[in-house]
Amino acid sequence: MSTNGYHVAVLGATGAVGQQMLKTLEERNFPVSKLTLLSSERSAGKKVLFRGEEHIVQAASPEKFEGVQIALFSAGGSISKIFAPEAVKHGAIVVDNTSAFRMAQDVPLVVPEVNEEDLKLHKGIIANPNCSTIQMVAALEPLRKAHGLNKVIVSTYQAVSGSGAAAIEELKTQSEAILSGKDFTPEILPVKGDKKHFQIAFNAIPQIDKFEDNGFTFEEMKMMNETKKIMHMPELEIAATCVRIPVETGHSESVYIELDSDHVEVTEIRELLKEAPGVTLQDDPSAQLYPMPADCVGKNDVFVGRIRKDPDRANGFHLWIVSDNLLKGAAWNSVQIAESLVQLKLV
Repeated sequence: MSTNGYHVAVLGATGAVGQQMLKTLEERNFPVSKLTLLSSERSAGKKVLFRGEEHIVQAASPEKFEGVQIALFSAGGSISKIFAPEAVKHGAIVVDNTSAFRMAQDVPLVVPEVNEEDLKLHKGIIANPNCSTIQMVAALEPLRKAHGLNKVIVSTYQAVSGSGAAAIEELKTQSEAILSGKDFTPEILPVKGDKKHFQIAFNAIPQIDKFEDNGFTFEEMKMMNETKKIMHMPELEIAATCVRIPVETGHSESVYIELDSDHVEVTEIRELLKEAPGVTLQDDPSAQLYPMPADCVGKNDVFVGRIRKDPDRANGFHLWIVSDNLLKGAAWNSVQIAESLVQLKLV
């Protein structure tokens, strides 16, 4: 580890995830010797507090990465495609929180509890997976390691914060309008810029991102492809249905898996998850103990419960997985990657 710490840049410093990144760097006491905060022209000039010190946000440009060692990106895929290669040219290691590089062959896609070793293969850019993928693979990896894994079917119940601040505001204003009997016009969800927008308050929208030609959405394809890449399982059978629900923060997932073994019991699954890094087991039906998004907000772990054996398949299990999508699903996983880079002496 560097004696005096590292020059860290955060691109997208004024956004929800960027703010969480800064908060997490501070809480984890990450060794930051110098901090550079970057954003769009629109947000440049804003002041942000970090460790009690005021920092002025600057407009992003290639030369701003001069001397930066670790750059955390969360400003949208198109911005990452422009600035990530520039940051690498200036000597920075980029941890990118967008989908811009996730499926690129020479870019590691990393969840530290699952495939930390892949960081050693980086060529300057490391991708942070999709929020819903991160929490699922973190929970499934200990089961895969112990008993193999051959099938995954997941349905997600995703919070509106995954679509940004405008979606959170829309949920609140629509809820208020409905409760007071006022008219409103949906403008954000399911996809900004799409032909139609739907009510999210008191509703569930079975579309996150654009539809692909195969009938799955881009979000669903991300989950499917990213899981295969992270787990190094190109042949894994996996299908996803992603749904947006009227919750502000915290993604939930109903996951069905089939293991390679027919001789595993629920008690063993519980034990594996109890010992798993970054996972909190909350599974006691007799006490109505199970994970809920309202309880996971502000917590770094992935929470797992409702574990039960499938009644018709000896190797089939059902799980309920919940996590804060802005933390483990974004900011915390990014900072974890940075911590791993330090521990592995890769920076």
